[in-house]
Amino acid sequence: MSDMHTELATRLTRYCAIDSQSDAASRSAPSTQIQLDMARLLVQELTEIGAADITLTDYGTVLATLPATAPGPTIGFLAHVDTAPQFNATGVKPRVIRGYNGGAITYPDDPTLTLTPEISPELGLKQGHDIVTASGLTLLGADDKAGVAILMTAARHLLANPHIPHGTIRLAFTPDEEIGRGVDKRLPADLGVDFAYTFDGGKLGEIEYESFSADGATVQIKGVSIHPGLARGKMVNAIHLAAKIIAALPQHTMLPELTEGREGFIHATDMSGGSSQMTLHFILRDFEREGLAEKGDILRAVCAAVAATEPRAEITCTITPQYRNMRYWLETNMAPVDLARDAARALGLDPVSVPIRGGTDGSRLTEMGVPCPNLFTGMQEIHGPLEWVSVQDMAVATNLMLTLVQKAAR
Repeated sequence: MSDMHTELATRLTRYCAIDSQSDAASRSAPSTQIQLDMARLLVQELTEIGAADITLTDYGTVLATLPATAPGPTIGFLAHVDTAPQFNATGVKPRVIRGYNGGAITYPDDPTLTLTPEISPELGLKQGHDIVTASGLTLLGADDKAGVAILMTAARHLLANPHIPHGTIRLAFTPDEEIGRGVDKRLPADLGVDFAYTFDGGKLGEIEYESFSADGATVQIKGVSIHPGLARGKMVNAIHLAAKIIAALPQHTMLPELTEGREGFIHATDMSGGSSQMTLHFILRDFEREGLAEKGDILRAVCAAVAATEPRAEITCTITPQYRNMRYWLETNMAPVDLARDAARALGLDPVSVPIRGGTDGSRLTEMGVPCPNLFTGMQEIHGPLEWVSVQDMAVATNLMLTLVQKAAR
């Protein structure tokens, strides 16, 4: 392994071993205190490599500056420290499989689990690479600790080599991206950049400037509670009403497991409660504002229809905006996208721009006035036990950042 490969693998495995999962049910900022364990480590490491203006904000974001060595725009680079709440992220045991042989990867803590090129086609292109996975019982957390490792490795390299020309660089490591709360309203001003990039993408060469538009929805159902032995004609079971709402939603066209490309969806993420009261949470996704509004209208209409069947129940549907497709703003100013594409081509890559079937901190930042496309890290099969990333792909992403800042300075 080269020195860069070694540093990236060391950083990634160190970061992934730290539990920093976010929690959508929490109202604190950040949503979990364990995310601050990652934040404090990054403050320490940024201090050790000589970064300036290092701050851990009261909303949990770590900010730092790499002073300019040449005239140029002030550019921000972001990665998020939290990992997805959809799968176990406690006790992550990352491992590096050196010189991957192209065959099946097995997992020491779950012998029934196997990762193969048939399951993950991108893996078939990585023979000879050093592959990082977890041990089988957890996700890896390369989303987005691969991005964190890339930013930190590039930052150390730039600070150690002041002859490399670049303008002022601002780094930001955010919490709570996975639950849609990574960009505090104060971040754009605190970041203070002309434009920015998130390193939170997947396949090599992907430079993304289009994301889902997103809303969250909460449905509250209040039934009528009474002893079941005395319930005839009196009880209204909130669980039954919740089941009717789920069953009445589009089951063949708008589920995430049935959609692809530019198709949006209505996704029931969790439900809690009992026979007297139920709470259902949904995420609504579409690439266009009109499609997103339509999905909100469908959910409201279903709730109203179910409520009409049982006037003794109380059913409310509250829809909350989360983020909007960054294309709406970036298509009027493609300079940051074009700069990233030029840097990718300089590395021999063929840049590809595909719509993100998700969102990034860049979606919110762009909407708030800071143009912020998304760049690849190499991470694959995210949010589950088969998550993996190639160290060599991470090195290409690191070199993309180094090339990009030099091109901007010219």
